[in-house]
Amino acid sequence: MEQDFLYDDEEAVKFIKDSLPEEVKGKLSDDDIIYIIDLIYDFYDSMELFEEGDDDRDVEINEDEVVSYVVKNALSDGIGRYDTNDISLVVKGEMDYCESKGIFE
Repeated sequence: MEQDFLYDDEEAVKFIKDSLPEEVKGKLSDDDIIYIIDLIYDFYDSMELFEEGDDDRDVEINEDEVVSYVVKNALSDGIGRYDTNDISLVVKGEMDYCESKGIFE
């Protein structure tokens, strides 16, 4: 998949952190952001967004569903409770990163 070669975790974390307000940056470590990114991609995978042969289909991602998925799975994984607003900002930053790389085009 072409996405695998375009996505750089370190670059994504930096991009996302640069988009966060200062008070949120202080709450989330790089490891937290990487964990959240992993959950975002688990969500994408659960929606079968990366199925081969589906390059031409239009996909709309509901940010609220992604945020809910991340918060719910962080709790069930025993990681803890993330603030929904903070997760929303990370999800938005991750989507902006993907858009900047042309990953979902």
